[in-house]
Amino acid sequence: MVFSPLRVGLVGYGLAGSVFHAPLIAATDGLVLDTVVTTDEDRRAQARAEFPDLRFADSANELLGRADELDLLVIASPNRTHVPLATAALEAGLATVVDKPLAATAAEARTLAALAEERGTLLSVFQNRRWDNDFLTVRALIENGELGEVQRFESRYERWRPQLKGGWRESGKPEEIGGLLYDLGSHVVDQALTLFGPAVAVYAETDVRRAGAETDDDTFLALTHAGGVRSHLYVSATTAQLGPRFRVLGSAAGYVKYGLDPQEAALRAGQRPGTGEPWGTEPEELWGRVGSGESPLTGGGRPVPTLPGAYPAYYAAIAAALRDGGRPPVTAHEAAACLEVLEAARLSSATGTTVTLPAPDPA
Repeated sequence: MVFSPLRVGLVGYGLAGSVFHAPLIAATDGLVLDTVVTTDEDRRAQARAEFPDLRFADSANELLGRADELDLLVIASPNRTHVPLATAALEAGLATVVDKPLAATAAEARTLAALAEERGTLLSVFQNRRWDNDFLTVRALIENGELGEVQRFESRYERWRPQLKGGWRESGKPEEIGGLLYDLGSHVVDQALTLFGPAVAVYAETDVRRAGAETDDDTFLALTHAGGVRSHLYVSATTAQLGPRFRVLGSAAGYVKYGLDPQEAALRAGQRPGTGEPWGTEPEELWGRVGSGESPLTGGGRPVPTLPGAYPAYYAAIAAALRDGGRPPVTAHEAAACLEVLEAARLSSATGTTVTLPAPDPA
């Protein structure tokens, strides 16, 4: 059976909209990027150059006024807009994808989840780092038992950015939901929960290191998962020497991997998936190593080919869910679980205590 392409509206054409969402939507069979909401003429020119048939709207309200012309709305605007725009889209009966974080609180995320369920409408959160090449490799190593029983998981998303860039992401205003805890922290927490399940205890240290900074730029989280694994997660803009992206320690072996997944850099450079060129791959010298009792920095362990990264898989799964009514690749309830950890981390840092979370329902 031949289906007409699903028409997608995109709210926002900044970093998230232009680098991630628009190219990935356009590369997905069964989806077509129909309309972008932006009033910035430079951004319109940039979008038009890549997508000549694109339409534009001046506001999300204008676009929602013709919701019947769309099959999916993607919200890639500043964090403060996520909840009101997602609410309006779902009330209009429009399937919705929201960039992370879905909301400021787990309660808001669960309210959105309930609204989507009430309306019978798809709601998903863009957690693209589940399709990072190194994360896919870690997941495969754990699932095939090469590491034995995982005991500790270390994940770092570190940068060296001693100078402030400005903008809402670095704002200290609570309504902006800025800072690294909710930005990069959303990724590392989501990955840890995806691998090891619910957290039952959270300890965190959130610091403001750079002169003039208004919100956290150097943060550490320690999670205890219900299954006993401990996750140590680092997100920072002030790391002068970068640590390993992953270090996973198990009862049989450990895995250490340096360097970031290459897909964001490729998208920023104008490369696009689906052009016939290899996508999400990296050279052998960047592969991680599996072993025991030896340092990978001195050649210990054996190199493990890094699986190709697969950001296009997210929107392919969205298209499939819209067609067959199945489960989206990332659910609002999963986003709520992540936000519950981020809220606990904020409280832990403020009080200097470990915050206990409710044990998961055994059912």
